[in-house]
Amino acid sequence: MRTVDRPLSPHLQIFRPWITMMMSIAHRITGGALYFGTALLAWWLLAAAVSDRAYDAAQWFFSSWLGLLILFGYTWAEIHHALGGIRHLVWDTGHGMDRSSASKMAWLTLITSISLTVIIWAAILVLRG
Repeated sequence: MRTVDRPLSPHLQIFRPWITMMMSIAHRITGGALYFGTALLAWWLLAAAVSDRAYDAAQWFFSSWLGLLILFGYTWAEIHHALGGIRHLVWDTGHGMDRSSASKMAWLTLITSISLTVIIWAAILVLRG
């Protein structure tokens, strides 16, 4: 058998990344991140239910720079995934399907999720003192 040189299926190396494509990928990634973030939330709740020592250990972790960074990322993932879901619900109604509207909604999802995350964390830091 002789191999035939055929074009490969289009892949990321061929396509120019569009904002809608990148937000679709981000939506999938944030969905996966929410799984792990929810496991951390369950750990914190279980620690609170088990003992003071377990709760103190969980609080120590979430108060560390790594814990705060994970919580910041979890906050962004939660907001971004929710806004992406709303964007898909709008598309389910048949609205915003043209390229221009889809791109605007994708940018709006990204900008709003970043803005809301920063606002929420600024409020948290102000309230914590």
